[in-house]
Amino acid sequence: MLRNVKHLRGYAIRATDGNIGKVDDFYFDDQDWGIRYLVVDTGSWLSGRKVLISPVSLGHAGWMGRQLPVSLTRAQVEHSPDIDTRKPVSRQQEARYAGYYGYPFYWSGAGLWGMGAYPGSLTTQGQVEQDLKAHAAHAAPDDCHLRSSNAVFGHYLAATDGEIGHLEDLLVDDHTWAIRYLVVNTSNWWSGPRVLITPESVRDVSWSEAQICVALSRQAVKTAPSYESAAQLESQREQAVRM
Repeated sequence: MLRNVKHLRGYAIRATDGNIGKVDDFYFDDQDWGIRYLVVDTGSWLSGRKVLISPVSLGHAGWMGRQLPVSLTRAQVEHSPDIDTRKPVSRQQEARYAGYYGYPFYWSGAGLWGMGAYPGSLTTQGQVEQDLKAHAAHAAPDDCHLRSSNAVFGHYLAATDGEIGHLEDLLVDDHTWAIRYLVVNTSNWWSGPRVLITPESVRDVSWSEAQICVALSRQAVKTAPSYESAAQLESQREQAVRM
C-alpha cells in the first residue's frame, strides 16, 4: 500500500523490549529511489541521539496506532555505530552499519534490495548474498546517493522548458519501501492542483540549487495525474485492476 512519507514522521519505533523513539526523517537513494533508512529521534532515552533503522528490521506495522515494530533490542540500537545524521552518510558508514547488524549489502545486486525487491529478501539470500557481501567488502566504495526527505521537500521542479511547482511529498510502497511517486504542488505557478510524477522522470537532483530536474515539459507536468490522497489513489488503482 502507498504511504505518504510526511505522514510517517512521528511514528513510534518499538524494539522487542521497549520504545526506541519516533521517526524524524527518511534517507532515500536518489538513483534507485528507495527508502534506505528511517532516522529515529531517541529523545531523552539516548540524550536526543538520532539513530538509523533499516527497513530490513521492520515487522508488521500498526498503522492505526502509528507504530512500527522492529526485530531489534534497545541494547542493539544503543550500541549501534554512531552516525551524525546532520552530515551525508558515506558508503563506508553504511558498510559498518550493515556489518554491525549482520545485514548483507543492499547495493550488492541488481534488485532494489540486493538480489531482491523488498527488504526481507536481504536476509533470505543465503550463501549467494554472503559471497556478494564478502566481495563488496574488498571493492572500492561507490558514490553515496543517500538524501534526506526533509531536505528535499520544497525543491523546485525544473521541467525541460522552465520551472513548474515544488516537491510536496513522496509516496512510498510500504512493502518494498520503493518511492513510487513524487507529489508536486503546482499552485504557485499556474494555480493548478497537486500532480504525480514518477521517479523515472527525474534526470537529476541539484542540492545546491534546491532543484529537481525532470525529463518532462511544463505541459506534460500540467497534464500529469492529479493527486488528492494516497487512499484515493489506491482506490483508483484497485478499480483500474478490476475493470
